[in-house]
Amino acid sequence: MLSDYSPRGAAAHPQASEVEVPRRELTRPFTGPSPERALPGRTLAGRRLLLGGFGGLLLLMLLAAIYALVVLRQVRSSDTHVRDLYLRRANALDLVRTGIYQSALVMRAYLLARDEHEAAFQLAIWNQAREGTDQALKDCMAVLDTADTAAVRALQAEVQDYWRLLEYVTTVPEKDRRVRGAEYLTSEVVRRRGQTLDLLDRIDQMNAREMAYGDAQLNKTYNQLRWRLALMLGATIAAGMLLAVFTAQRILRLENELTERYGEGVRARQELQELSARLVSAQEQERRAISRELHDEVGQSLSALLMEAGNAAARVPPESVEVRRHVDSIKKLAEASVNVIRNMTLLLRPSMLDDFGLIPALEWQAREVSKRTGLRVHVSARESAGDLPDEHKTCIYRVVQEALHNCARHSHARSVRVVVDQLPAKIVLTVDDDGRGFDSLRVRGLGLVGMEERVHHLGGTFRIRSELGAGTKLTVELPLAGARDAAAPPRIVERATAAHTKS
Repeated sequence: MLSDYSPRGAAAHPQASEVEVPRRELTRPFTGPSPERALPGRTLAGRRLLLGGFGGLLLLMLLAAIYALVVLRQVRSSDTHVRDLYLRRANALDLVRTGIYQSALVMRAYLLARDEHEAAFQLAIWNQAREGTDQALKDCMAVLDTADTAAVRALQAEVQDYWRLLEYVTTVPEKDRRVRGAEYLTSEVVRRRGQTLDLLDRIDQMNAREMAYGDAQLNKTYNQLRWRLALMLGATIAAGMLLAVFTAQRILRLENELTERYGEGVRARQELQELSARLVSAQEQERRAISRELHDEVGQSLSALLMEAGNAAARVPPESVEVRRHVDSIKKLAEASVNVIRNMTLLLRPSMLDDFGLIPALEWQAREVSKRTGLRVHVSARESAGDLPDEHKTCIYRVVQEALHNCARHSHARSVRVVVDQLPAKIVLTVDDDGRGFDSLRVRGLGLVGMEERVHHLGGTFRIRSELGAGTKLTVELPLAGARDAAAPPRIVERATAAHTKS
């Protein structure tokens, strides 16, 4: 049921139409969206510009981040290098200073030794202190800049002179060691040691200046990085603001275009619905006019022909068998033509819909479907359901007609139930069958579209519930112009039309 649509209806008679649709309404200019308004080149250029702007902004931010990481890595590496050199120089100078102090103490112990064994032991310690001091001087030379080499060489010369003074003490005979060695140690060695330590202090100050210079370079590099990052950040913010302004304008333009296109679509849909409604109305008027003309003109002429054929048959002499046979043939042809014309007029626009109302027309339609297809159709309706506006009666009749047609042709149902229920504010039509059903979300034939358009034109709702193998239920709700308060519920009239065959 309701799974497809097969066009039904009589062909229009070229001279029978009494309805002419106003030309002005049907030829009203279409105000929907036109292809000329679409600007693919402009839209594509705007998209490319927008994508380019976002890409450039992201690239600028990426370059700023990479530059910051590289410079920070360089600053960290330079800071580590400067501090490492400072610590190595300070450590070497501390070793030199310690060696000088230690050598003086060891030499004093050497002079105060009680025997040769103790003197030899102190002398060995002094030699170790000398070697350690000389190695520390070499290490200091390796880590100093070229500008500090002269000071370190002067320190080396001072230290070598200091060693020679101490070596002279070791050459003093044992018997004179305490007296002469102590005098020499006090007069010469202490003085040279003071000079050497002063030189060490100057070199230490140079090392501190190197450290301060390195810190100044690091601060300079950091300040350059901060300035460049601030510049790139400002450029990024400016580009982002320009891009934001452009994007906002673009979004607003697209929103306005979307709103305009949506309005055009709504207006176009309304115009199409109005056009569809006018076409349906014109079709109904055309069918009514053709049906009336077939009934009044052609039907009456055939009826008159049938009567004249009867009169002619009555006047034929009994012995004129051949003439009587021809007259009877003419009479049968006239009767068949009258039946065909009557069926055509009923299919186009059943006169009982206008003369007797909706319920008799639905019952007649059910009987006709039952005669043709053997389908059992059960019609249930309130008596007051026939008292409806003409548009509502026509809509309900056409929906039931199309539903029964589709049910008989596609659903393979055995029975159909048609219920028309009039409520105070609306009228509800239900067509329920026990056929094989269909997928209502995927199958939408022209018949369904036509029924839905008719219902929506009257402000109603159109629903279909169907499952494969579970039948189909069609529900139509049409609002009434005013609510009707009934004192008592009207009586229900039911008709069941069973299949029968011609005898």
